[in-house]
Amino acid sequence: MKIGIVLYPTFGGSGVVATELGKALASKGHEVHFITYSQPVRLGSFRENIFYHEVSITDYPLFDFQPYETQLASKMVDVVKYEKLDILHVHYAIPHASAAYMAKQILLAEGIKIPFVTTLHGTDITLVGKDPSFEPVITFCINHSDAVTAVSESLKKDTLNHFKVSSNIEVIPNFVPPISPKDSSKSYIRSKYANQDQTILCHVSNFRPVKRTEDVIRIFSIVRHQRDCKLILVGDGPDRYACERLCRELKLCDDVIFLGKVRDTAHVLEIADVFLLPSKTESFGLAALEAMSLGVPVVSSNTGGIPEVNRHGVSGYVAKVGDIEQMANYVLEIIEPKNILGFKQGAMETANKFSLEKVLPHYENLYIKLVQKNK
Repeated sequence: MKIGIVLYPTFGGSGVVATELGKALASKGHEVHFITYSQPVRLGSFRENIFYHEVSITDYPLFDFQPYETQLASKMVDVVKYEKLDILHVHYAIPHASAAYMAKQILLAEGIKIPFVTTLHGTDITLVGKDPSFEPVITFCINHSDAVTAVSESLKKDTLNHFKVSSNIEVIPNFVPPISPKDSSKSYIRSKYANQDQTILCHVSNFRPVKRTEDVIRIFSIVRHQRDCKLILVGDGPDRYACERLCRELKLCDDVIFLGKVRDTAHVLEIADVFLLPSKTESFGLAALEAMSLGVPVVSSNTGGIPEVNRHGVSGYVAKVGDIEQMANYVLEIIEPKNILGFKQGAMETANKFSLEKVLPHYENLYIKLVQKNK
């Protein structure tokens, strides 16, 4: 099949999943065309069966805000026509689904029929989507997609609760791609951040309020009073300054490492002992799953789709949002020598249920069904 994938090319979960999905489809012989405004950060170097089409933004003085949605739709029309795509798969509803619908109607007027799949990832529904100014468009696009998928049962439920959806929503969870062999220099890298007897806690996010990154630091502060440990923070965003200031207030600066944005977080996660995810809400919790796939137990909030990923008492623990005392206690319990190996094994076994080889066939079967129906 020839598949067009429309995505945000950034470090966010939807972009990561869409990119890894495209790479996996290409490795199975499908022709994959990424359509977006810059090369996806996880795309990497030249790969067989992968093509990238950049949406150029016109710098026209009439517009205060450039009409990206219109330009994206035009690019989709162009790629479908001249690359002869069989199907479009758009990740994140805004504005990709509406652009796909516009492109589909333009192509239909030219006698070209193409189905499109919309995958809902989270904040396009739970945050942005709740804005009344977006609701009519999102509802329309969901109902006029040829198929709709959501990354968790929780997100499906939220979508049905917030929008007047008449379409069926299929839950296809996020996944972790196959993990490459661990770097033989792991112990050396780890020694640069902590000594042999110290525990390393880790957090990866975009440092937005919904991630509650200050809670990460407060949890670490409690744990540090009882165990010698370090905290590694990966990512950047609006709450980073507040986190740095909190570290200074709590006198933690010598033990908290801010790495900023990292393209391949696996190299950081594999030296960690516990991953923290105290988010206010998560539709899935991809960062937690990536940690678990490397044998890193997770202490998280119990909101949204996280409990579908992080099994309480098996791959880690879940607690109420904001309960930093309980989360700190869970960290201390996990890192007890008698417990840590069991949690590491539980994390890997749980993550294996979300392996690429288990999830990919669901998308392939969906594509085949829609392409055959479209003929």
